[in-house]
Amino acid sequence: MAAPLTASQIVTALIAEGLDVNERSGWRTHDRGNRGDGWGPVYGVMIHHTGGTAPSDGDIVWAGRSDLPGPCAHGYLAKDGTLTLTSAGRANHAGGGDGAVLQAVIAESYATRPPAPRKHDGSPGAVDGNARFYGLEVSDRGDGKPWPAAQYEAAVRWAAAICRAHGWTAKSVIGHKEWSDWKPDPAAFDMAVFRRDVQARLDAGTKPKAPTTPSTPPKENDMALSDADVQRIAAAVWAYKIPNPARPDKDNKPSQTPASSFQRSEDNHYDAQARRIDKLQATLDQILAAVNSGGK
Repeated sequence: MAAPLTASQIVTALIAEGLDVNERSGWRTHDRGNRGDGWGPVYGVMIHHTGGTAPSDGDIVWAGRSDLPGPCAHGYLAKDGTLTLTSAGRANHAGGGDGAVLQAVIAESYATRPPAPRKHDGSPGAVDGNARFYGLEVSDRGDGKPWPAAQYEAAVRWAAAICRAHGWTAKSVIGHKEWSDWKPDPAAFDMAVFRRDVQARLDAGTKPKAPTTPSTPPKENDMALSDADVQRIAAAVWAYKIPNPARPDKDNKPSQTPASSFQRSEDNHYDAQARRIDKLQATLDQILAAVNSGGK
């Protein structure tokens, strides 16, 4: 028997599996309470498709319909792989199903598939799946077309995260179509293939994300440059060609002037300007002297 994960444990498990988690406001206490057989012990996870399109199908997963109160799953997975958490307790996603399937999941005793379901919600002897399974609703029309790679990968990671947190294998993962003989979802793939991919993630383990900043600054290299290094650097700087818009080439594009020539040209220009200023200053001094002498 396994007690359900707390909301915080769910978030921790999903993040550790590499998922970007979107927590919808109020999701931690958004559930169906103790209706039916309540919530827990839990034995597995169940994959669904919504049968609709975004954003309306996401709203239904959260709020439900007139004939099916929400929440309708523990998470909603968009086409781009964005996971939104919708409940941490009992959710209306599985309905009634086959007890033989539940026992195969608990024992993880089947080969590639659990026994075919022979019961559904409302049939005599059906078992309350909402009390025993976590559920993921995946945005998909249910037309059998493949899911986008990002969406499928996120579904695999979600299932692996819950299984890893409980110590389950991928045989604790089933599709809704494997629980109820009324259900077709998910229609896009074979659940045996999905379980294989989940098990591959479980076998590979989790790797923490690389930190965005190093914990300690890198050590600087304080090795001094040799005289030869300095000379090579200086030569490279002086040889570097600088675009010179003041001297366009034949194609009317800025000519490429070596830095050494450019610097000498600029030095000559400034020297010439300085000489002109000196001459102007001398002339001004002469004029001021004449004005002062005439005013005496």
